[in-house]
Amino acid sequence: MTVNRLLTPIEEALEIVNQTGGSFNVVTISRIIGCLDEEILRKALDIVQLRHPLLNARIINSLNRLCFETGAIQIPLRSVNSQHWQEVVIAEMNEKIASDAGLARCVLVKSPSENHVNYLITILHHAISDGLSNVQLHSEILTYCQKIADGELINSVESLPVLPPIQELLPESMQGWRGKIKGIFLLLNLQFKQLWYQPKALDFEQCVPIESRRCGLVHRQLDKELTEKLVNFCRQEKTTVQGALCAALMFAVTNQIYGYERKDIWLNCWSHVDLRQRLRSLVSENNLGVLFSSITSFHPLTTKTTFWDLAREVRQTIIAGLNSDHLFSIIMMYKQVLKFLLKKPNQAPASVSVTNIGKVKIPKFYGQLELEQISFLPVQSVFGGVVTLAVATFDSKMNLNFAFSLPAISQNSMEELADNLVVCLKNACDF
Repeated sequence: MTVNRLLTPIEEALEIVNQTGGSFNVVTISRIIGCLDEEILRKALDIVQLRHPLLNARIINSLNRLCFETGAIQIPLRSVNSQHWQEVVIAEMNEKIASDAGLARCVLVKSPSENHVNYLITILHHAISDGLSNVQLHSEILTYCQKIADGELINSVESLPVLPPIQELLPESMQGWRGKIKGIFLLLNLQFKQLWYQPKALDFEQCVPIESRRCGLVHRQLDKELTEKLVNFCRQEKTTVQGALCAALMFAVTNQIYGYERKDIWLNCWSHVDLRQRLRSLVSENNLGVLFSSITSFHPLTTKTTFWDLAREVRQTIIAGLNSDHLFSIIMMYKQVLKFLLKKPNQAPASVSVTNIGKVKIPKFYGQLELEQISFLPVQSVFGGVVTLAVATFDSKMNLNFAFSLPAISQNSMEELADNLVVCLKNACDF
């Protein structure tokens, strides 16, 4: 299957940001126990590239329009011996994708001190992927590694169908002029709320031009006991894990701004949601593509605001967003929103951003290989002051990746904020 078409506005926006130095690409990290052979991995990558049309595409500029064109290079793979997988991830996060050649690359990290411990790291352009499809891609890669290691002959690979542009999958109510008018009203509504509430964000510790900014990473993991407690408490408190994570991150940001001296404050939150079940045609998690949207909510945190009250409030705003066309309007207007935000590089467009793909439903074992841990994060270096949290739960443990723009937020500040969030979740589950 071939992909030869113009990029949609949201895909164009994500390519614009990629060219600034890697922002918004999706990095996925798997910790794998077993003998993961580089040669076998190379063959598995070649197979998944045949299976996914977008992995065999590149982005070209044709008559001043950005287009997908079939004909990407072989997915680059390099092997690294390192005890510090996070350092490798951070280096990859801040290396833009050479989109005129291909839209993915891969790194295999082998630990010299831990026998048979490997980290599989993939970096995909956000214009062709999201968190859900990336973890499924890792499962596919490991499945083919298992088959190749077992000596199974793979003579042919069935290519997945090419998805139409996202606009064609949106509901009838978003087609034509009606969709454009709704998009314009959404932008006006968000701008009004931004001016009215004036939400706070972390102060810039240091201002530098966009091209000098880098994305930082802080990783935390909740053990099985705390993960189970959090899920059960959310159910008991009539909210969702997404609501609780957003509440915890907003409390952590507030503490970072004011210390532990509580003051009244407004914050805004981006909650990212999967569109697959909300499109005109159902789309599988296996399909690569821009299949997400976001809901922006505004929240007052006063001296009387409790954790679970805020978590329930977030849940209600997300439900309202899911039941409106705003979910699709932001897709239509994403390019305009991005261009507007890039004109104000020293203003944080959001207080916090949370993307949670929930329980990762892929196998743990692939022959002799054991998938011990998997997580992801959307790279974010352009927007200073924004704290991005990417969450995936695997093997009953919740993995938290915090992405942020350096040096607007320092590494030490984010380490402290991440610890505060974990403490906030523990306290919420212990009362």
